[in-house]
Amino acid sequence: MKTQRRQFLLTATTLSVSAWAGAAAAGAEAKKAEAENKEEDVSPGEDLMREHGILKRILLIYGDSLRKLRSNQDLPPEILVNSAKIIRSFIEDYHEKLEEDFLFPRFRKAGKLVNLVQVLQEQHQAGRRLTDTTLRLATAAALNNADDRKALAESLRLFIRMYGPHEAREDTVLFPAFHEIVTGHEYDALGDDFEKREHELFGKEGFEGMVDRVAQIEKVAGLYDLSQFTPKF
Repeated sequence: MKTQRRQFLLTATTLSVSAWAGAAAAGAEAKKAEAENKEEDVSPGEDLMREHGILKRILLIYGDSLRKLRSNQDLPPEILVNSAKIIRSFIEDYHEKLEEDFLFPRFRKAGKLVNLVQVLQEQHQAGRRLTDTTLRLATAAALNNADDRKALAESLRLFIRMYGPHEAREDTVLFPAFHEIVTGHEYDALGDDFEKREHELFGKEGFEGMVDRVAQIEKVAGLYDLSQFTPKF
């Protein structure tokens, strides 16, 4: 009798542990699936600032290309073509349009940083003209023409000179001040709007896909290995 009772308790305990383990595993899988399917929660300010990271990496490519143009070194035109296309599609037609459609009007309405916003908008327009020039001259024929090569170098120089201070002023002045002129709810809603537009224009990959595209250009240009920029003492 005692043996049967012990056997019964042992079997019941085993089944209970197995059921608990199964439920725990199922719960873990459900949480993992939920985490994978959940959209990344990125605030508008963080979104805009990480997009500036794309711009910074293109500015590095432009800077290296400018050095090669000035020293008459070989420069594959696709490096500049592909870089300028990212500037046009991701920075000018997307990132800057977000600023012009969602940020600048709110600053003007609030009467805050109006002069800065005006300068930033004018610089957006100037940048688009410079990108037009870069796309027009980033060809094998133009790179073999001394005058075109000089004009292309000047276009890159002006772009680099303008956008370094431009993005720094936005990161340190404009974006932090944006919190002061919108409600918390409006700020969060804009994050959703930004992400929706990003995926509409660039697909599911969005920002991450653009990072990969920039990395491929850096590899062709010999700029991808970060260690090469470490000073040697």
